[in-house]
Amino acid sequence: MAIRITEECIGCAACQPVCPFGAIEMREGKAYITEACTVCGACVEICPVSAIIREEETKEVAMDKNEYKDVWVYLEISDGKARNVGLELVGEGRKLADEMGQKLAGVLIGNNIEGLAKEVFAAGADMVYLAEAPEFAHYNTDGYAATFVDMIRTHKPSVILLGATNDGRDLGPRVACRIGTGLTADCTGLGIDEETGLVAWTRPAFGGNIMATILCPEHRPQMGTVRPSVFKRPVPDYSRDGEIIRVASKVNLADIRTKIIDIIHVCTASCNLEEAEIIVSGGRGLGKPENFCYVEDLANVLGAAVGASRAAVDAGWKPALHQVGQTGKTVGPKIYFACGISGAIQHLAGMSSSDVIIAINKDPDAPIFKVADYGIVGDITEVLPMMTEEFKKIKAG
Repeated sequence: MAIRITEECIGCAACQPVCPFGAIEMREGKAYITEACTVCGACVEICPVSAIIREEETKEVAMDKNEYKDVWVYLEISDGKARNVGLELVGEGRKLADEMGQKLAGVLIGNNIEGLAKEVFAAGADMVYLAEAPEFAHYNTDGYAATFVDMIRTHKPSVILLGATNDGRDLGPRVACRIGTGLTADCTGLGIDEETGLVAWTRPAFGGNIMATILCPEHRPQMGTVRPSVFKRPVPDYSRDGEIIRVASKVNLADIRTKIIDIIHVCTASCNLEEAEIIVSGGRGLGKPENFCYVEDLANVLGAAVGASRAAVDAGWKPALHQVGQTGKTVGPKIYFACGISGAIQHLAGMSSSDVIIAINKDPDAPIFKVADYGIVGDITEVLPMMTEEFKKIKAG
């Protein structure tokens, strides 16, 4: 859209005071639209001689969309293993590919990782694009982005899925910018739009108050990052096989502007929420930060990760890397303990896909009980120590 001043302008300046952005100037007796214009249209109706027109700009995209086909999933690698989020997306990508009548491919970039292709095929992929080189031993922005972009320009996929992890959020936007397409970030839902056949990317908007569905009609590939644990990892079928397409590295070491000196593990198993099968989370209902020890004790006995609600994180009781919810991490463990968590909609959005939810709260009317599979009404400081002792006895037996 654009605002245009026609020759009929009489220079009355009636449009100037109504522009909320000060985007109209008077030059040589005529109104002039500056770059500050947001095309809000406030000036259109006020013009007494209809000399201001809001018109659509026609933009032609020099791209043959028919050349682009297949669904790709980028698989992030950590400690020589494919992270769960990538395999989750292979399962969801399989559904998209089948509905679109196209093939599904996994993308592996790393060093000595060919063995991971079996996991990708077992999860549902038809092909694996494999780029192996010593410079890919650890994730680096320059090398991975250049290699991924080269793959895309050569093979032209229609859809690309990435995990909304630290690395995925770094890689996705850089790749999308270089190939001139859009990217929908932090998606929580995927589907195919019935009218257009495009991928319908669903993500939270306006602080999680609404869910927006986004389409990418004019550019290819259609790209999006998806939060971990939004979808379940498919049951692997190791009888499946597929084609490995090797991609030669064209990256020069001089092009990689960062060098890894050392790797320091600051996050132990207790905060690896996205990969955890059991999570014990605490909220403001614990009363004070010292009471988080009850949550941690139970987590230690169960070999679980420790989570926290936003209220607990905002209060400084736990670091942000433990936060579960709309503005934290989306998780989907086999068992989720919600201890002293009321069940705000933002928190539920981050853990409602858990297989079993166990809620402990002294308020019998807390919203968390509506989604819980099991609920215990009681004081956290009394219930959790009892549960911890019982689990210790079970493990000892």
